[in-house]
Amino acid sequence: MWATWSGAWLRPEHDVSDSPHGVIAAWLARHPHLVLDGALGTELVRRGADIADPMWSAKLLVENPALIREVHLDYFRAGADVATTATYRATFQGFARRGIGHDEAARLMRLAVTLAVEAREHFWQEAQRDPTLSARARPLVAASIGPYGAMLADGSEYRGHYGLTERELMDFHRPRLQLLAASGADLLACETVPCLVEAVALARLLDETPGSEAWISFSCRDGQTVSEGQPFADCVAALDRFDAVAAIGINCTAPQHVDSLVRIAAANTAKPIVVYPNSGETYDAAQASWHGAAQPGGEALATAALRWSAAGARLIGGCCRTTPADISALCRRWAEAEPDI
Repeated sequence: MWATWSGAWLRPEHDVSDSPHGVIAAWLARHPHLVLDGALGTELVRRGADIADPMWSAKLLVENPALIREVHLDYFRAGADVATTATYRATFQGFARRGIGHDEAARLMRLAVTLAVEAREHFWQEAQRDPTLSARARPLVAASIGPYGAMLADGSEYRGHYGLTERELMDFHRPRLQLLAASGADLLACETVPCLVEAVALARLLDETPGSEAWISFSCRDGQTVSEGQPFADCVAALDRFDAVAAIGINCTAPQHVDSLVRIAAANTAKPIVVYPNSGETYDAAQASWHGAAQPGGEALATAALRWSAAGARLIGGCCRTTPADISALCRRWAEAEPDI
């Protein structure tokens, strides 16, 4: 049976969620890595959900929230230290297109956070009873903020070129970012950002939102440039000056590009580097399908993660088409290599 989250819980000694130094900094002061979860949307599909919809995984906030919570719990059990919420495409504009008003859209976005928190608390109760989990720290919840292109639902998060100014992008993101910053999540995950102007817009919003903390990660088209075409080095350097940006990196990018991108990030910021590539398959937005061979996947993801860690990445997980089994393999490999990393 699931307990209903009331917003209060026991905070053990190794809880970092209210650290005055920032959640990510506090975690990394005690642990060599922060293990992220893997895919949410494609994992829901793998379990039989139909999310072929502009709302993507947010569709299940209405239709099957229990399945979202189940996936979060399985990632925690696999070893993930962070659950990323089902809000990647959850926007007020997107919900309005489905005939869902502002208040109900806000409730659904908060529900997404509650589902992840409930899964975390359920796992944490299990961990207290299991001596094999005594070394685990209490996991975190990151509220996902997808880019403007995710709301368009046409693959624009892999192209950019929105034709919007920084101010217009700030106006688009502000209502959701402020809601999620106050939702009970430990931090925000601004992810799959395809261009410099949107990343700076998000960073400025974070700085104007008291108490907020986020990582910002880019979708990249190769080992040098973000999806819209700006040099990744310039994007990292531009975010380095924003205090509320706690980590910078890459997600939903082909794994063969990550080694180069991590090196570039490490040369342009002292902030922690976040990395969570997709499986290596290519997404066809027109057909809403994936093509090509999955790579790295499973043990290969774990092997690649050791390289990324050696190059400077501290937050590592998986994006589209990765699974709890991949995260479990990553954690096993790190446990074996821990004395050396």
